Amino acid sequence: METLFIALGSFALYLIAYNTYGKWLGRKIFKLDPEAPVPSVALNDDKDYVPTKKSIIFGHHFTSIAGTGPIVGPALAVIWGWVPALLWVLFGSIFIGAVHDFGSLVVSMRNRGQTVGDIAGRVLAPRARILFLSILFLALTIVLAIFGLVIAAVFKQYAASIFPCLFQIPLAVIIGVYLHRRGINLLIPSLIALALMYLTVYFGDVGFLGQINAYLASWPTMHWVAFLLVYSYIASVLPVWTLLQPRDFINSLQLLSVLALVVIGLVVASLVGGAPIAVEGEMVRQPLEIVAPAFRPSPEGAPWIFPFLFVTIACGAISGFHCLVSSGTSSKQIECETDARFVGYGSMLTEGFLAVLVILACVAGIGLGVAGEAGLLFGTEAYDTRYGSWGSAQGLAAKVGAFVEGSANFLKALGISPAFAVALMGVFVASFAATTLDTACRLQRYVTQELAASLKIKALTNKHIATIFAVSLAGVIAALPVSVGEPWQWDTAGKGGLILWPLFGATNQLLGGLAFMVIAFWMWRRGLPVWFVVLPMIFMLVLPAVAMSLNLFGENGYLTRSIETGNWTLTAFGFATMALEIWMIVEAIVAWPKAKGELETQLAPLPTDRITNESRRSR
Repeated sequence: METLFIALGSFALYLIAYNTYGKWLGRKIFKLDPEAPVPSVALNDDKDYVPTKKSIIFGHHFTSIAGTGPIVGPALAVIWGWVPALLWVLFGSIFIGAVHDFGSLVVSMRNRGQTVGDIAGRVLAPRARILFLSILFLALTIVLAIFGLVIAAVFKQYAASIFPCLFQIPLAVIIGVYLHRRGINLLIPSLIALALMYLTVYFGDVGFLGQINAYLASWPTMHWVAFLLVYSYIASVLPVWTLLQPRDFINSLQLLSVLALVVIGLVVASLVGGAPIAVEGEMVRQPLEIVAPAFRPSPEGAPWIFPFLFVTIACGAISGFHCLVSSGTSSKQIECETDARFVGYGSMLTEGFLAVLVILACVAGIGLGVAGEAGLLFGTEAYDTRYGSWGSAQGLAAKVGAFVEGSANFLKALGISPAFAVALMGVFVASFAATTLDTACRLQRYVTQELAASLKIKALTNKHIATIFAVSLAGVIAALPVSVGEPWQWDTAGKGGLILWPLFGATNQLLGGLAFMVIAFWMWRRGLPVWFVVLPMIFMLVLPAVAMSLNLFGENGYLTRSIETGNWTLTAFGFATMALEIWMIVEAIVAWPKAKGELETQLAPLPTDRITNESRRSR
């Protein structure tokens, strides 16, 4: 019953936070106005700026910020015990992550839908614009280089997930084009599309679909990286209503349906136990209980819990990547200012609840039974086989596998077949990873264009050239050999993103701290209270910086390994990121005393001639 209490208590806490702290931020601090002009309406170009209902924007925003982040981070962090992971997810998402996402969204909306990086140049200092955009560029390059590998790994591990994820793309395009022309509600067509996807999941291991999935699962990783980068290019240059909005709405329905099944399964497993299992000729239900230690400060081979817990769990608590989604795509689609609380604050709390379920799946659901060398393992033995040491918990397969197996056990308690349960969770993971990939590509296009404009590189201000440059750079990095001197072959390429991946956690969290800095300056210049932004800002600047410093200069750190191996790529990126971060912090310290009450250079006001009576009524 402990597991059930944690799940229901977390859900209740998030509801309370949304209707108290979130409401206070929206009304008293940001002063959201339902009649204020918004970029999506005033600058509507039917491509990037498109006024959209808040339910659809929620779907896009949530699926874009989630990805695999709230899965792999918590699934690894529980090695330090379930209590620290749970506390960081609960309170981090409410007081840090949701404030970060909400603030980034509002500030961008009040600045013609510009990215946080662009805004930094006016609210901090002109140089800060290039510094921030450079940091964003580095972070997004890592995401694009690694996520093709992530998706390929999920596809290889859960082959039945391949066709449903690919099938979703033409379904989303058909729905998007049809609805754009006819202007009808997105819900019914999306539910039909979701039902068709689930049918392909159910039959994914048999017949023709099984053959297709088996063939595609045999593809070399570089095949998938190249295919996914080409797809992300196409997806990122298309109008948002063509693919991005309908696909993300379908994925949000998938999320809600799967989360509902997981929660119901958790309730059933808490009351009656897991799926019946034959033990000595008798069918028994394994009781659902937390099988992980509450606190485990020194797991074998693991780094210190402090500060690495706060870097390991990013999405689910706070992630700098979210400021890019808030200010890059969502701010250009919000059709009414008051929708920002639901989209920005509400999406982050939903992601936090997903992270809570991931934690419970990995520390309790896994105890209902996982496959071991000698057969099924239960209880603490099941936990130990996944989390016995840092090495056994590392790697994408181990982290994703712990969540998939644990959550599938919840579904099995409902009578869902093991194969279908595992395939369903595999599709869940792969779908969100794909969403992150093409959203990141669109964001990288914006960042590249803005950076090129600042550096006066005219060619890269073109959206197609900027996007081709972004995916080409990611493809080159992905194709690099992981080890120095390793012979290059197409069949073994595609894992080069792993070179830079160790940097992403700390870089991502530092980015969150810098986004808080931009929000704080924007509020400081307007005489608004800033304590609830400044405190998280300091926290998110100091802890990731400590983590990155330990990774760079610690025993067997990046610098030591570079000297030994001659591979300086990771170390160079690490030093570049740290240098840019420090430079921007210095710029902020210099500018802070002069900024209070002094408005930055203002952008031209939004045109109001496009705000029709019809658009007002739609709000």
